[in-house]
Amino acid sequence: MSEEADKRITTWPPQKNSDSLAISLYEALCARHGKVVQDKLTRGAVTICGLGGLGSNIAVNLCRIGVGHLRLVDFDTVDWTNLNRQSYFIEHVGMLKTEALLSFLKKINPYLSYETVTARITPENVLECVGTSPIICEAFDRADQKAMLVTEVRRRLPEAILVSGSGMAGCGHSNLMKVRKVSEHFYLCGDEKTAPRKNAGLMAPRVAICAGMMANTVTQLLLDEK
Repeated sequence: MSEEADKRITTWPPQKNSDSLAISLYEALCARHGKVVQDKLTRGAVTICGLGGLGSNIAVNLCRIGVGHLRLVDFDTVDWTNLNRQSYFIEHVGMLKTEALLSFLKKINPYLSYETVTARITPENVLECVGTSPIICEAFDRADQKAMLVTEVRRRLPEAILVSGSGMAGCGHSNLMKVRKVSEHFYLCGDEKTAPRKNAGLMAPRVAICAGMMANTVTQLLLDEK
């Protein structure tokens, strides 16, 4: 497994002598969210496993509200079929998703703390991949990978809070999507049944709804509102 942590010195939240752009960005977030809320988000640390339609959109959402530390895990590269729902551009095709998404997030907020882990998560390396974040997002496409990560995290990291997505293919009714608290440390988002099939694959609107639900659940957890 190869791991590359961003070497940039973390300057979030900015100090009085920080870059003026960082100060402006932080003050704008405080103006929108309130300083008490922003301080909680700034202290947040979240691992996102899978940087496809769910994971890339979750990361963008959390980056925009200034969550302090994001750990991004994926082994794959961006391809043309990803552009219908994932937060990448044509210029990213062929790049590692970890590198492409990191470049995108830094255009939104370059002052947060980021880590990238370029690896395929397996039962053997799951602890090394997910790190020590108290909140972990399962954002894989394949059902077997989802089940593996949920099983391993629940078994080996029982105190970590897992937010998972299931059922978001096609263009079914938005109101079928929901957030369900499965247990004290496990939340499931989506309609829990709609898998990709012929002529009803994964599409941007419904995937974004599920990703938004997952990002909002993470936000509530960071703000102690769950």
